[in-house]
Amino acid sequence: MSSNTEATQTQDSGGGMDLFGKFLSVWVALAIIAGVALGQLAPVVPETLSRFEYAQVSIPIAILIWAMIFPMMAQIDFSAIVDVRKEPKGLTITTVVNWLIKPFTMFAIAWFFLMVVFEPFIAPQLASEYLAGAILLGAAPCTAMVFVWSYLTRGDPAYTLVQVSLNDIIMLFAFAPIVVFLLGVSDIQVPWNTVILSVVLYIVIPLTAGYLTRRILIARRGERWYDEVFMKRLSPVTPAALIVTLVLLFAFQGEVILQNPFHIALIAVPLIVQTFLIFFLAYGWARLWKVRHCIAAPGAMIGASNFFELAVAAAIALFGLQSGAALAAVVGVLVEVPLMLMLVRIANKTRDRFPA
Repeated sequence: MSSNTEATQTQDSGGGMDLFGKFLSVWVALAIIAGVALGQLAPVVPETLSRFEYAQVSIPIAILIWAMIFPMMAQIDFSAIVDVRKEPKGLTITTVVNWLIKPFTMFAIAWFFLMVVFEPFIAPQLASEYLAGAILLGAAPCTAMVFVWSYLTRGDPAYTLVQVSLNDIIMLFAFAPIVVFLLGVSDIQVPWNTVILSVVLYIVIPLTAGYLTRRILIARRGERWYDEVFMKRLSPVTPAALIVTLVLLFAFQGEVILQNPFHIALIAVPLIVQTFLIFFLAYGWARLWKVRHCIAAPGAMIGASNFFELAVAAAIALFGLQSGAALAAVVGVLVEVPLMLMLVRIANKTRDRFPA
């Protein structure tokens, strides 16, 4: 698709993304440290920003995520979206892995580690809360951040959009039943307004802005200027917004993290195992089906990463800010970015094993 060519040109153009991306893991580590330090040394900052919420969604975080994914949306050639129907395998893999496999493997892996392997180190009630947080993560495949991972792996932006949109639609109907089933509690109230608002903030608004930006600027300056000048200037926005987002996230949750350092390591184990399992399951399936890399890589990233904004919001709404479930959801944020950067490198190094 032409949109994939644009993505490749944008990333190979020598802009900020290419240089910044080489050291992104270092910036992520520094952002985590800076965020925790900010929360401890200047607690008034996260306290003030936390007031700007609607339906348990942080508006400052939403704006930053919007900044992360807008460059992806701005490069979508909407005429290429209709071509998605010619390659249904990618959508099939994403849908099956995310909704028929991922929630249940997350439950099984988290239960095994938290309730059996780590039983001597975690009180039963707290282990159950940690398990609940893991379930919330497993039932919410990634919505916003996957556009960043797709961008870094030169994914097809139009196809990625369709994959994410399909997952969002399914999430509206499947998230609550899956969570209720796995928790075995029939009276759990899932914050539907959080789901709907997140879809609007992370998909509808940046998609509309990207479409209008592309259409207006190409009409005025031409497609070549848009691809080679505008998109090159826009490319550093994504990693910069990612770093600032991480600083704020860990400023909000720094106190919780510092109070539970050992348990954080224990919670991280099943989350790491789950991430690698789902990625290689989807990625390997795509290779067997001879799916193009620009579709296979983002598809595998969607399942491997989580919609942590929803998981954190749901954990706080259902179990409380100081609950084990909320801590487990925050640990999901803590481990996800470094793991996904590692998987991005694996995907890029294995590009030649997929059809061109």
